[in-house]
Amino acid sequence: MFAVPGSIHSPLAKGCHALIKSGAKLVESADDVLAELAGFQPTARASTLAAAPSADSGLLAVMGHDPVDVDSLCERAGLSPEQVTSQLLRLELDGRVTALPGGLYQRLEKAHRG
Repeated sequence: MFAVPGSIHSPLAKGCHALIKSGAKLVESADDVLAELAGFQPTARASTLAAAPSADSGLLAVMGHDPVDVDSLCERAGLSPEQVTSQLLRLELDGRVTALPGGLYQRLEKAHRG
């Protein structure tokens, strides 16, 4: 468990300070977390996440070419909102979909990809 300390004058920092007192690792920078994870071994969940690009293609297949909302994509793909939004983010970062106003997403054609 990790905790980032806050100001001793802030009542909002009491929870973090309590975690540190009970044994959480003090985090002052990203290097603190990386040092703790130096011996990290990927779990089954990590290997599941590595398989995400093929799942993203499945979402593209049910997406069609017209703007669509997350709820419709969940229904079409049989996935949870968390799964759909995660895949949409990967697809958006990859330049395969774009977010539109009103919570809609649209598939981009290959000609539009950078």
